[in-house]
Amino acid sequence: MYLKDVETHESDGHYGRLIRKMREAGAPVPQIWHLFAFKPRMTEALSVFTQEVMRGPSPLSAGLRELIAAYTSRGNECLF
Repeated sequence: MYLKDVETHESDGHYGRLIRKMREAGAPVPQIWHLFAFKPRMTEALSVFTQEVMRGPSPLSAGLRELIAAYTSRGNECLF
């Protein structure tokens, strides 16, 4: 992530706890989680939207949508 204030922000909310658990496990943290932890009220709609796009009804399976997202992220050099 390129916004250090966002990435280093400590949060006691849901995403803040997830970030800490991922770091403790030595796992990479999905960068979008930093944004969700930084402004949870402001990003709630984005979280709901993302969940609906990736898991809601669709002619594409959830697995295929994940594959498309991973391919796109890789092309953008974004950790997915």
